[in-house]
Amino acid sequence: MNDSKVEELLAAAADGVAFDGLRVARDDRDAGLAFETPEDRRVGLTEAKFRAVARDHVAYVDNWHHWERVVEGHGGYRRAFLRWLEPDDAVPARYDALADGVTRTWGQLAVTVRRADGERRYDLRHVDDRESERADLDERTDPREARELAKYDAEGEYRPLKTAPTLRTGWALVDLSGDDCVRAVDWFYPATVANWHREREGDLDVTHWRETADRQTGIYADVDDLSGDALDRAARACCADSQCLKRREWDEASDADVDAPRGDGEFPCREACSLFVAAAREFAATDEESTRELTLTSGEHEQLSALVDAAAEGRVEGVRPGDVSDPANRYRARYLRETRFADEES
Repeated sequence: MNDSKVEELLAAAADGVAFDGLRVARDDRDAGLAFETPEDRRVGLTEAKFRAVARDHVAYVDNWHHWERVVEGHGGYRRAFLRWLEPDDAVPARYDALADGVTRTWGQLAVTVRRADGERRYDLRHVDDRESERADLDERTDPREARELAKYDAEGEYRPLKTAPTLRTGWALVDLSGDDCVRAVDWFYPATVANWHREREGDLDVTHWRETADRQTGIYADVDDLSGDALDRAARACCADSQCLKRREWDEASDADVDAPRGDGEFPCREACSLFVAAAREFAATDEESTRELTLTSGEHEQLSALVDAAAEGRVEGVRPGDVSDPANRYRARYLRETRFADEES
């Protein structure tokens, strides 16, 4: 262990240290120094003996130094996210786990933290590549490359919704610092870490649909016509886990819930996104049109239902997800399915 970490801890003893099971203090009455962990307690230490004891407790000293001198940022989302990545174990057990690497999932990202050469390093890859050898992946070391990796799907199509489950595979961002890890995650999934942290702290500011719709102007002014059952169908079409990895927290209003499932994502959705607003415009316009009666044979009905399902699940090629003006668009098809076939499937 770097002796400078011991010296910084010794200097901090004057103000007292209490962090992750480590307690350090200097007695104002010149009774010496105290060094305490859940497994050991030493008091009345000279500075020389304090240094020796500290070197015998590498994990505790290194852990304190990492969080209190390297990461810092108490109360911020960056620190909270990096802490969340690690197991909530006692320090010795945590350090044993970090030696092998600990992985958590964030959307379609597998985020691994490991401790090597006295510091924590972070790797990101697609969850489907979690078991792949590094040599089989396209390794990158610049966190800014996350922006390009997040831009297009496996077919080379632009991804208008960064939280859609369409992140491509075959790459790895490796050997990142904690700061670079959080930056990369933010480029893959903008604002998700900050909003996740706000929710954990009870400070997530949710904007419900009525407010979002009321502030729309121009060609989107009529989206406020979408409400009640139609809004529920829209949420089922656009906000399902198969379409977006966020967990919907907004409703029609604070006193009017949307019945559609909220999703199981780790990070919250605090407001309907611009893609939902664009789709809502098309949904509202469709609902205002006059209805027609259509007589189908059972075979024709089955065929049409299968076609709608194929479009709704994104199996129709050539229609861009962001082009909600196309009647065969995935979100428009999902809305049609909710409107005309949901009752028959239930």
